[in-house]
Amino acid sequence: MIPMLGEEEALAAAEAVRSGWVAQGPRVKQFEAEFAATVGAGHGVAVSSCTTALHLALVVLGIGPGDEVVVPSLSFIATANAVRYVGATPVFADVDLATGNLTVETIDAVRTPRTRAVIAVHQGGVPFDTAALRKAADGWGVGLVEDAACAAGSTAYGQPAGAGAAIAAWSFHPRKLITTGEGGMVTVDDADWATRLRRLREHGMNVSAADRHASTQPVLEAYLETAYNYRMTDIQAAVGLVQLGRLAGLVAQRRALAARYQELLAGIDGLVPVRDPAYGQTNYQSFWVLLNPSFGTGRDEALAELAAQGVSARRGIMAAHLEPAYADVTPGPLPVTERITRDSLILPLHHALTADDQDHIVGVLRDLARR
Repeated sequence: MIPMLGEEEALAAAEAVRSGWVAQGPRVKQFEAEFAATVGAGHGVAVSSCTTALHLALVVLGIGPGDEVVVPSLSFIATANAVRYVGATPVFADVDLATGNLTVETIDAVRTPRTRAVIAVHQGGVPFDTAALRKAADGWGVGLVEDAACAAGSTAYGQPAGAGAAIAAWSFHPRKLITTGEGGMVTVDDADWATRLRRLREHGMNVSAADRHASTQPVLEAYLETAYNYRMTDIQAAVGLVQLGRLAGLVAQRRALAARYQELLAGIDGLVPVRDPAYGQTNYQSFWVLLNPSFGTGRDEALAELAAQGVSARRGIMAAHLEPAYADVTPGPLPVTERITRDSLILPLHHALTADDQDHIVGVLRDLARR
């Protein structure tokens, strides 16, 4: 992945510096409003990362010690870590082979009376079945946090992936389609939740720094609860506003590149590329391929050969339950998760990728398949 950053972003960041307002301020407020409108949410609350967004989402839902939260093991480790931040217990569920996402059935298989929430991930930009999971969560009486770290520009049922979400967490890390360097966002429709989220990200203050400085009279703030410093800077937001204007074009370009990959890879036996689910469209934040036994070459060997041929591929999505940090957890069977994390790899996909690049990458894979 190569982030799409240019002169406009550099100028926007410089203007924020010249303005003298570099901490959380007016540009953050504008970015929140424009991002929320783009993803179909009522309110946006900018934070320092998607990890802190997930943490705050669980705090707002009242999740704590003694509670269980169902999460996919097949996700970046931050998804499970956020559950531990609030003292709750992550419970790993398996995923669908085609999408890499939780389903109603895989969640229900591990749900217990202690389950208070589910964190469902739009994995690699592939949207999960929002209609099915939201309906099921409502029926179970549990909170649904949508980990949309990779999903800006993806759609489900004709709407942006975050539209209709009770609470969703987003990432602006450089590996995502749009970036602020580091940074994240929580989107909600509930105005009271948005107010509390803004307070929680700023040490629990009942009035923001921007509002204090805008007042012509002294403001004596109060700290209403123990909270955090999870703020975004105006420099980051200035870059984010420019990036947001690029989103539609980036999605269109990546989908065109993904379609070409799929066409080129179609004739290679034992190799299954990621595709859109029936109910939505992915932004192809990641383009992964699953290697079946008939491919004849293992994933690690394929990665080594790609690297030798100058191709910067990487292993597929990690499985948290296999990491040392979760060695104390004994999950139930996760056959699909372990299959995907063992047998998949992610191919280069970014705005600077050329047709010649793709031809070379697919050529290496075709040669491997012939061995």
